[in-house]
Amino acid sequence: MARKNKKQVFENIEVIDAGAKGKSIAKAPDGKIIFLSNAVPGDVVDIQTTKKRKAYYEGSAIVFHSKSDKRVDPACKHFGTCGGCKWQFMGYEHQLAYKEQEVVNNLTRLGKIELPTVTPILGSENQFFYRNKMEFSFSDSRWLTLEEIQSDTEIGNRNALGFHIPGMWDKILDIDKCHLQEDPSNAIRNKVKTFATENNLPFYNARNQSGFLRTLMMRIVSTGEIMVLIQFFYEDVKKRTLLLDYIVSEFPEITSLQYVVNTKGNDTIYDQEVVCYHGKDYIEEEMEGLRFKINAKSFYQTNSKQAYELYKITRDFAGLTGNELVYDLYTGTGTIAQFVAKKAKKVIGVEAVPEAIEDAKENAKRNNIDNVAFYVGDMKKVFTTEFIATHGKPEVVITDPPRDGMHKDVVGQLLNISPNKIVYVSCNSATQARDLSLLDSMYKVTKVQPVDMFPQTHHVENVVLLEKR
Repeated sequence: MARKNKKQVFENIEVIDAGAKGKSIAKAPDGKIIFLSNAVPGDVVDIQTTKKRKAYYEGSAIVFHSKSDKRVDPACKHFGTCGGCKWQFMGYEHQLAYKEQEVVNNLTRLGKIELPTVTPILGSENQFFYRNKMEFSFSDSRWLTLEEIQSDTEIGNRNALGFHIPGMWDKILDIDKCHLQEDPSNAIRNKVKTFATENNLPFYNARNQSGFLRTLMMRIVSTGEIMVLIQFFYEDVKKRTLLLDYIVSEFPEITSLQYVVNTKGNDTIYDQEVVCYHGKDYIEEEMEGLRFKINAKSFYQTNSKQAYELYKITRDFAGLTGNELVYDLYTGTGTIAQFVAKKAKKVIGVEAVPEAIEDAKENAKRNNIDNVAFYVGDMKKVFTTEFIATHGKPEVVITDPPRDGMHKDVVGQLLNISPNKIVYVSCNSATQARDLSLLDSMYKVTKVQPVDMFPQTHHVENVVLLEKR
């Protein structure tokens, strides 16, 4: 007996909302939700389903009967194939509205939190070219467009330097112009690719684990300093020197040129030796006179200008007078801790990544900040009764956890020590809502401020102030 085809076509369906992970939402005739990746709220479309689940469908719009007034023409020619800027076809004011709505929905529906009036989302001054860090991958078998596949033209050079096709670990989309990082990012990437191709430097093949050139990472910060890091799959001094010398001569504005020889199966460099070939082995970002040293392995907020706004909100919510002991949980490289230190008596930062804590200590020393202390370890194991007895009970806690939110033991410890205020910075308002519900018995949410760090995407940060009931 033939298996029943579960794919269906629904006609003349209005797209009614935007949801999590950049998906738009429609309703099928049977009442189930349909998640779409290629439509904007307000579009009226025919939908081809791709998956059917008990409570919802996934699908794509295949016919557009009318297009939403929320639509705009995407700025990037790679939009729709590259998965990086999924909302680029939606006007920025509408992106902001849906991000703010998502935060409110998560806190009220998932967290069951009673909210004050939510401060309108803070948009980003730069809607494009706002990222200070980009990573591109080399490939000898670039992703072909449908037109190329269907044409009779013989495809010669398949070299690519760009982004992974969403969901495909071994397929790279060649990028001509990316709208995420300011110049000279595009010029460096394109000239490196051209030079490498002309000089027969083998591009990587992830499936075969072969090729010389693996990845290109660039960091460009507000001070004007530029870091470039090339990752090679094996050592070849002649080829490596040829490429690196070309980059030095062609782009004298690069202040830090580094490389890694990584023979592993994956591209992560955190366990690799980074070698400085030209200039310094770091760059420096500046914020209110504080300078932060960033090396190749450092974490730093990706949108420098908007990070400054986020930190100002965090400091404002904390309402420090100069007399408070502050704990900064998940402190990273200690940027927030140092940023609020001048308003605090002392700041204690805790972070699981040893290299990040090393950076935090060095930056504090360079900035002549002597009222901060940093400790390394898994938060749920470090943030204990003994730790608090040793370092003091904080009046204010700032917490900026990863996407998974805080471990329940950390939340429990916050309830035990009951600081007067908790400022919770989150990149995932769903897990933030879960944590807020656990704190709700003792704390009331008194301020909520969404912040857009990543225009053209569905991602949104949120800052919440909790005060004791």
